[in-house]
Formats: sequence, C-alpha cells, structure tokens
Amino acid sequence: MKGFSEFRMPKAVFYGNHALSKLGEQAALLGKKALLISDRIMEKIGNLEKCQNYLEEAGVSYANYNEVNTEPTDVHVAEALTIFQKQQCDLIVAIGGGSCLDVAKAVAVVSTNGGYIGDYMGGKKPIKENPIPFITIPTTAGTGSEVTSVTVIANTKEDIKMMIKHPAFIPTVAIVDPILTYSAPPSVTAATGVDALCHALEAYISRVSQPLTDHLALSAIEMIMTHLRTAYINGADSEAREKMALASMQAGLAFTNASVTLVHGMSRPIGALFHVPHGISNAMLLPPILEFTKESAVERLAAIGRILRPDLKALQNKEIANVVVNEIKKLCNDLNIPNMKTYGIDQDQFDQVVEKMAADAIASGSPGNNPRIPSHEEIVELYHVCYDYDFTVSEPEVSAK
Repeated sequence: MKGFSEFRMPKAVFYGNHALSKLGEQAALLGKKALLISDRIMEKIGNLEKCQNYLEEAGVSYANYNEVNTEPTDVHVAEALTIFQKQQCDLIVAIGGGSCLDVAKAVAVVSTNGGYIGDYMGGKKPIKENPIPFITIPTTAGTGSEVTSVTVIANTKEDIKMMIKHPAFIPTVAIVDPILTYSAPPSVTAATGVDALCHALEAYISRVSQPLTDHLALSAIEMIMTHLRTAYINGADSEAREKMALASMQAGLAFTNASVTLVHGMSRPIGALFHVPHGISNAMLLPPILEFTKESAVERLAAIGRILRPDLKALQNKEIANVVVNEIKKLCNDLNIPNMKTYGIDQDQFDQVVEKMAADAIASGSPGNNPRIPSHEEIVELYHVCYDYDFTVSEPEVSAK
C-alpha cells in the first residue's frame, strides 16, 4: 500500500431488525424539531407514520416533506429547504430509497452553507460550516447512501446528474432496519441489489481502493451474489433481506472511501437524460463494462471468483475472471434487467445525445478510476454496445480441472 488511506463513516450506525426503534432516542439527542423527508410511497405503506410516532414518543416535533420521487432533483432540494427554514427545524430525518436520503444530505449542507446545491459540485463553493444533524433510514438494499459522503442530485436546467462528494454529506446517524426493505417489490429489489453490487465491485477494482474497503467490498459481493436472487424471488425471506441490507451498507462504506468507476460514470448521464432510475441504469451497464475492463482487472476479478467459486481455485486467473463476468451476466439475466432498448429508450434520441453522455461521463471523474481508462470514443462505442446488449450467457460453463 502506498502512503496512507482515509476512512470515514457516520458517528453511529444501528443495524438489525427493529433498529428503527432507536429513531426517537437518537433524534432527541440531536435536535428538537425534525424535517421528515420521504416520498408518497413511504406515507402510503405506513413508514412515515412509524417515524412520526417514534419522534412524538421522544418529544421531538416535526414537519413533513414527502414529494421526493424516483430521482432526486435540485427542485426537491429547494422545496425541502424552504420548509426546513420556515418551520425552524434543527434536525433532518430521511426515510426511503436513496433519492430521499440524497435530498436530505443536500438540505443538511445547504441549510448551513447557503447557495444552490449545484454550487458545491466540483468544490466550486467550499463547505465551511458543519451540516445540520441528520439521520438516514434506508428502505431499499442498494444505494448505501445511509453511510456515504456522496449526494447525487439532478440539475433540471442542464439535464445532468451532479455527483457531489464531501465528508459533510456523511449522515450523523444511520439506521439500517432490514424489515423496512420487505416492502420493496421485485423490480426495485433487483435494481437496487445490482446497484449495491456495482458499488462493491467498483470499489474493489478501483485504482484508489484500500485494504479496509477491499474487505468490505469482498464481503458485500459474496453476500449479494448469494442472496439477491432469493430476495428477488421471495421478498419475505428474512435471511436474504438481512444479508442484502448488510451488504448494501458495506458496499456503501467501501465505495465512499474508495470510489466508483466506469459503470457509475456512464450511468449518471442515462439517468439525467432519459430519467432511468439509478439502480436500473447501473445494472444495464455492469456486464458489458466488466467485459471491457476485465483484461485490466484479471487479478482482482479472479480473487472475487475464488471466493464465489472455491472449486475453481486451481484455474488460471484469466479463466476465473471470465467465470466472474459470466456469473454476473447470469445474475442480471435472472433478475430480468433490461437493456436500454427494451427499457424503451428511443434509438434516434439516444444517438443524438450519446456524444454528450460520453463527455458528461468523463467529466464526472469516475471513469478515471477504472482499471482500464477509456477514451471518449471508447465510451461512445460502449454506450452503443450497451444499448441492445444481450444478457444471456452463451459461453460454456467452466468447471474445475
């Protein structure tokens, strides 16, 4: 290892079934009035009410903002910030998918540092003041946003996804209760699960990985590859839900302290321009980008393979790396992950913006951490490969010799 590494995480993490019961106690330690950020689904299935009850029991008053939808935008941030200020809140609680959590992060920082959330992209506006204390409660096993230093917010005027990274975006407290993920439908379970797999895989093969993130990433990869299919098929399977919630959190800790790579770099423009949910856009890209990258990541992919398939330990690294890529391709196929064409993205519209997508991907910085750093032209070509990519596996199964 060259030099030293830095590792950051929330001040407190509560993980396990019924961890939500800690909300009132923790909120009371941090403030007197909370802004509850969520969405209409959280209200409909009763999760918002559960949070309200825990806050009331602890003597913490609250205001609500539940207008977040599938992708967080600067509009959501501005609306939530207005309520936060008008209601004179001193604490934020976010419950929901990564979109709700990312909006909470943005509000927490902007509320004390001022300006527009986009001002902070690329460090243009420095974050000088500590954020408002905030608690994150994920209801999907995927984004890992409950423990990361990243918020991803869509700029609605320029049609770009702003990935903003700073320690100030790390939540004060994370509450990870696997029971809350039971309500996620199969399609959401699949998309968020592959999103978590991307986080772990990218953190592990990243040029800026470190020993601690490697351990978290490998653990997350093994759990996801073992339990995601079960969670997708049977959302009531308690072991699968618990393992996926833990894996998602571990993957979040891994990538926020290492980095993501080419998958996320190419994924964000798809979400920004075609409004594809983040987990799905990542899943669309993962197998073809691994195929593009594998020659430059043979040893790391082989290390993953020896964990997933101990029976193949005697094979050469290149053979095991091929198995890993095929196993991930099979997983995406089993989870009915669509390519861009079957998702419904119009080819003419896609062709018109593919150059912009490639430029935006490179501008994000993530592709520069990939083991094989692509050129603009290679990213354009990759987008075309991904557009109608076939997730079925045609290569013969490799077995131990």
